[in-house]
Amino acid sequence: MKLGLQLGYWGSTPPSGVVDLIKLAEQLGYESAWTAEAYGSDALTPLAWWGSASSKLRLGTAIMQISARTPTAAAMAAISMDHLTGGRFILGIGASGPQVVEGWYGQSYPKPLARTREYVDIVRKVLARSGPAEYDGEFYQLPYQGGTGLGKPLKSTVHPIREDLPIFLAAEGPKNVALAAEIADGWFPFWFSPSSDSFYRQALDEGFAVPSARRVKSEFEVAAPIMVSIDDDVNAAADRIRPQIALYVGGMGARNANFHADVFVRMGYEAECANIQNLFLNGKKAEAVASIPLKMVEDVALIGPKEKIRDDLERWRETLITTLIVGGDVEVVKLMAELLA
Repeated sequence: MKLGLQLGYWGSTPPSGVVDLIKLAEQLGYESAWTAEAYGSDALTPLAWWGSASSKLRLGTAIMQISARTPTAAAMAAISMDHLTGGRFILGIGASGPQVVEGWYGQSYPKPLARTREYVDIVRKVLARSGPAEYDGEFYQLPYQGGTGLGKPLKSTVHPIREDLPIFLAAEGPKNVALAAEIADGWFPFWFSPSSDSFYRQALDEGFAVPSARRVKSEFEVAAPIMVSIDDDVNAAADRIRPQIALYVGGMGARNANFHADVFVRMGYEAECANIQNLFLNGKKAEAVASIPLKMVEDVALIGPKEKIRDDLERWRETLITTLIVGGDVEVVKLMAELLA
């Protein structure tokens, strides 16, 4: 199991000390570093700026939202980053959810799987550079059908370093996970729990079984973000994670359409999720946070004293995960390197 460093997206202001953290992670044997985006900081600019402090780490977006850029713009960014990093870039993308896609990007959300499939098809056409990029899909057309009628098929002026530049997909539901196994080189789970390992193995196997699947199981990467909180008081450690769970379960989606809540429901927390959502959406955010049981946190994060984290990590070692993407401070970065040395 490899280690990645989660740099995430920014809060109200940029985090401090990131370059030093990247250098430390590289020294400690971390294999990759990742940025993300929601509706604040973007994923590419910080990755390019901070990533320049690294000479070995693979640098990836976990994730870059497909509604934020056209497929050709994403391909341009991937080609540019791959050149700048000497072939170390990973294009991690995801469909996000209707709140962000329709509320922030002003685009239609339905049929995210079909849209993702077309998006990846076009990116790969640009990377292959076998000819001008032409596409006639339901969601994307190259050239655009309409407008002036003067559009013409074009080919990237820059020659990519790698035609097979890796593309990872973020996915939570079983159909999305199967799609990742079918068309991508890797998969980002979110709120992964070792208790759900068999469920995800089955979903991935459905994708691998498609005759045109891009990778066989042994070549496929699973890079899972994990939150780590060190504290001799287990509940105090959990309290640092609870606000994030409350935000995603309670606020990152509508009452009847929240993919993050669905992940926890499949773990057996249906009643807890309903309660968290009711409290959060009624403005009682502190109560929503406080209502999250300790077991719910322990299912998706590593928390407590260092000895407990070491023991709990064994459950994660037995899963299909190939890379743990760790978010945290210097102490967390050092501990995880020690435990997975």
